[in-house]
Amino acid sequence: MAKLILLDYCTSIYGMRVRIALAEKGLSYEHRQEDLTNKSQLLLDSNPVHKQIPVLIHNGNPICESSIIVQYIDEVWKDKAPLFPSDSYAKARARFWADFIDKKDLRYNMELAQGRSRSLWAQGL
Repeated sequence: MAKLILLDYCTSIYGMRVRIALAEKGLSYEHRQEDLTNKSQLLLDSNPVHKQIPVLIHNGNPICESSIIVQYIDEVWKDKAPLFPSDSYAKARARFWADFIDKKDLRYNMELAQGRSRSLWAQGL
């Protein structure tokens, strides 16, 4: 049986994406809540490039970045409900929209951190 550990933070939308994928596949995992102001050594070692959550550790091997984790989950546990369409074009469209949402959310979060979120809302972005 696979050992899965998810390094996450409860309000992270990226972590939520991974938690939903794990739930859809019916996979059991250990959830480790990270203190983002005092990151664990496990997180720093598992994601040395970005040092961010979420990280899925599968049998000791870390997988980083939520969209990559979701694709990994779908590929490894093929025998369970698929997360993506089987048709290549439909799959590409699904990945396009996931990427679009990621980039839009990233832009909004950057603006929010800089105190400019109201201008984005006014523009409908």
